[in-house]
Amino acid sequence: MADNILAIDQGTTSSRAIVFSADLAIAGVAQREFTQHFPKSGWVEHDPEEIWQSVEWSVEQALADAGATVQDIAAIGISNQRETVVVWDRESGKPVFNAIVWQDRRTADMCERLKGDGLEPVFSEKTGLLLDPYFSGTKLSWLLDNVEGVRERAERGELCFGTVDSFLIWRLTGGARHVTDATNASRTLMYNIAENRWDEELLAHLRIPASMLPDVCDSADEFGTVAVGPLAGLPILGVAGDQQAATIGNACFEPGMMKVTYGTGCFSLLNTGNELVKSKNRLLSTIAYRLDGETTYAVEGSIFVAGAGVQWLRDGLGIIETAPDSGELAAKADPEQAVYLVPAFVGLGAPYWDAEARGAMFGLTRSTGPAEIAKATLDSVCFQTHDLLTAKRGDWQGGGEETGLRVDGGMVASDWTMQRLADILNARVDRPVILETTALGAAWLAGHRAGVWPDREEFSRRWALDRQFTPAIDDAQRDVELDGWKDAIRRTLTSPS
Repeated sequence: MADNILAIDQGTTSSRAIVFSADLAIAGVAQREFTQHFPKSGWVEHDPEEIWQSVEWSVEQALADAGATVQDIAAIGISNQRETVVVWDRESGKPVFNAIVWQDRRTADMCERLKGDGLEPVFSEKTGLLLDPYFSGTKLSWLLDNVEGVRERAERGELCFGTVDSFLIWRLTGGARHVTDATNASRTLMYNIAENRWDEELLAHLRIPASMLPDVCDSADEFGTVAVGPLAGLPILGVAGDQQAATIGNACFEPGMMKVTYGTGCFSLLNTGNELVKSKNRLLSTIAYRLDGETTYAVEGSIFVAGAGVQWLRDGLGIIETAPDSGELAAKADPEQAVYLVPAFVGLGAPYWDAEARGAMFGLTRSTGPAEIAKATLDSVCFQTHDLLTAKRGDWQGGGEETGLRVDGGMVASDWTMQRLADILNARVDRPVILETTALGAAWLAGHRAGVWPDREEFSRRWALDRQFTPAIDDAQRDVELDGWKDAIRRTLTSPS
């Protein structure tokens, strides 16, 4: 019986496909970047057709890399960039507009108007989210109002809305299935996470026709059967938004366990079990996963710029050639220079939620050079993570940094960055052997559903540590650095507290 699992990991800057063998090891992998479109300041778009093409290419290459055929694969799991909005024609499958990416800030004014109408408590109570351009609902509302003919077509039932997972499933199944999972639905500003349903009141406030919305499944469920291409006949059995998939891939199944992912952005999720914790510190309440109809919740903190800052060093400033060069360059920085970067390129996320803030750098001198800028960029990720953990401590009194943080994502391959993270957090940082935990989480959902992969307990036992980083600076130095960061944040916020 086939016991390999194919994971499609559709991210913000690239699509990746990974074939996992029965022993949870990577047997084949392929990845393709796609174009980032920035039509205006603060706007970020993707071409859904280019995303689809990158997925098709990655899948074929990953199978070839593994020396596998469709007969060797038991099921498909999908993880995806969350909150990104795609709208397509229900008959042809053609997108009506570019995908509006989670980083996009074009709906900041709309969010302020909704807040001004006193609606943020309504949205927050039902969705666990804040009124911020980050989430899908206002993006979809903008698209309906600003792309000619789209609202009329949507109200006639001709158009489908989905996050990227829905679009991929629709394409893979030849239009047979318009579905998503509970984790992706929970990030839209339209889904009631306590009652697990689309919420009519929220849809009315956003002026979104319910006919556009996908059906919502468990995270391990029957999402459909592939009808086209080399994967035809394979079942899609697992779907989760990328951060929830990484939580699963890091085996954070117990309340109090916490993972932090360092990809394009940085996202921390703290498992709170069946308790829906309402944050008092402007973190988010969200669905961690839903299995067998049972919902597990999480408290989440979201940072918009992490790996994106390293991309800026490479593509914007040209001071490094590859992302791994950033840690090596930062290690050469002058320790006497206190340079701080607040990477608010698309606003600030948790716990500040300032959509209008823009990036700033402080402490520059005539001797500041590429090494100091690289260090400030990597440090900013560590400082922002500290902000998230500080907020988390006010919402949850157990787990997290006391039991160590499990980390994943591209940035964690840098020993220098992970040591700085442990130093700034004053906490243990655990890096796993398999860094592709997002894809692994999606694979586990599909493999478990297919009956060829282990249950939660056995999967947790197989989680393997690569390296542990422990704090190596004293409290006095840490306090000085954190005070400098707090001052930089105060100077950057558009409405300093």
